[in-house]
Parts: sequence; C-alpha cells; structure tokens
Amino acid sequence: MSDFDFTKPQPPPKPSSPDGFDFTKPPPPEGSSAPFKPANSQFYNAAVAKKLFLASGKEEQFAAGQKIFEEADKASKGGVFSLSSASRMYFIVQGEVALTIGGKPLDTVKAGEIVGEMAVISERPRSATATAKAACTVLSLNGAELQGAIAKTPEFALMLMSVMFDRLRFIAARVAARKIAATAAAREAPVFDSALLAQFETALPRAAIVRYQAGASVMKEGQAGIYMYILKSGRVFIHIKDKVLEGVSPGGIFGEMALVDQSPRIASATADVYSELLAVDRASLMEAVKAQPAFAMVMLRAVVDRLRHMNAQLG
Repeated sequence: MSDFDFTKPQPPPKPSSPDGFDFTKPPPPEGSSAPFKPANSQFYNAAVAKKLFLASGKEEQFAAGQKIFEEADKASKGGVFSLSSASRMYFIVQGEVALTIGGKPLDTVKAGEIVGEMAVISERPRSATATAKAACTVLSLNGAELQGAIAKTPEFALMLMSVMFDRLRFIAARVAARKIAATAAAREAPVFDSALLAQFETALPRAAIVRYQAGASVMKEGQAGIYMYILKSGRVFIHIKDKVLEGVSPGGIFGEMALVDQSPRIASATADVYSELLAVDRASLMEAVKAQPAFAMVMLRAVVDRLRHMNAQLG
C-alpha cells in the first residue's frame, strides 16, 4: 500500500515530447475513447504498475509489425468487465509500440507505459491502432482482471485517474482556447447509484455538508483543490470561463481531479439553484476508497466519460 501513497508525490517524469502532445496530430474518431497520451503523471510509478499487471494479468509476446489492437475495435459486450479477451489494456515491459490513426503516426508507447486502458473501462471503440515496432513483451489485463486488481489495491485506480487527469488538463486548455458557444459543450453529468454513494458516505471518516445560494461560487478555476463534492440536492454548473461543460444533479460528483493529485482546479463550479453538497477532503477520500473499492471504479468511469465528452468538443 505504501507504493501508492498519494500524499507523497514523486518528481514529475520528463514528457515524451516538449509539451506532451503534438497539436498537429489528428483527433480520435468521434465516439471513440479519449485521446492517447503516455503515462506522464507525477503519481505514475512504472514499477508499481508492472507489479500489479504481473499479479493480475498475463504476459504476451508480439512480433515486430504485429498489431496489438486496431482502431475502431469495440470492447466486449455484456458489461464493462466482461471476461472476453477482445478488449485488453497493456503494460509495455520491453520494446516499443507505434500508435496510428487512419494510417498516420500518432505516438510511440515505450517500456514502462500503459496503453489501451480507455477502451477497457469505457467499452468504446479503440481510438487508434497499436503495432509492435519491434518484438515486444507486454503484460495485459482485461476488464474482469482490472476490476479484481482494483478490489485488492484500490489505490491503483487513483493512479490511473491521475494519468487521465493529465489528458483532461490538456483537453480543457484546448476547449478554453476554442470559440465554442457558452452552452454548446453542456451535458448532464452522470448521476451515481444512491446505494453506493450512501455506502461511500458511511465509509468517510469525516465530511461536511456545505450550502450555496443560487449564483454562488463553489470552486474557481486555478484554485488549489481542498475538497471534492457530492451533490445532495440542487444543481451545479461546471464551466471553464463562460463555457458550460456540465450540469450536475443530485448524486453527481465533481472536484475530484484537484483533490486526487493536488493540482489547481481546471474548471469552476457555480450553484444554479440553492444546493447542498457533501464536501470530502483528500485524506477522507483515500480512506473511503480503500474501504469501498467499487467507488474507485465509479470515479474512473466518470473520468473516462468526461474525457470523451470534452474531446468531442474538439471535433
């Protein structure tokens, strides 16, 4: 468990390119999983990821030029965590993997990095094709194996989230720079199972109910993240400047990004009507996730859903 101590961030790794992304690269197909970016979070630990993949997954070999997965491949049917091997995520032990979209180069995944996780979690089509550049050794997990691994070590879900948060920050910056109508990007955020939220709330060592009048600011872009929020009643809008991204209804969660990886807020939240929220601090979140691993999966799916939505704004 100490390997996943999110209270002790590690030095940020060097990005694979000057800014971590190439703006000239084509966007993923509409409806696909979110755009690819190699693991570049300050919380990502390749040794820890490898250990988990070894314990819960299987080793595979791919010859030079062999496809690992193909663009637009759909994840298995029958639930996010089907036992089908049609959808797997990969940890690269040795070798390099080339990613392409429509036959055009996208990026290269190197040893120690993870690829393919978005399609496994979301059950969306693959957004790129992965091909072994040279003979590769990988460790792979399907959805059921990922679920089992997170049940044993729920902190791994938080590590995956921190990687996805890097992608969200990149996309948020591009959304903010685009000329998008103030409400064009708006959607209804997911509302989560009330029974699971109740169990999560019970597992919290401490939390506070906070109340906001209509028009009041709940959090502001650029601020440090002290709390994440679960909306108990009312309605809250999430926005970047004047661009409304989400409308949050009772049962929705928001603000978890800055809480998990201690980064500035990438968006603001404003109460649309009088609202009551459960405010959860970082230490309480970590303890509750360990007690209720299923909530870690809820948060992962929420991040994947948000990535897909925000990426669609760039299409």
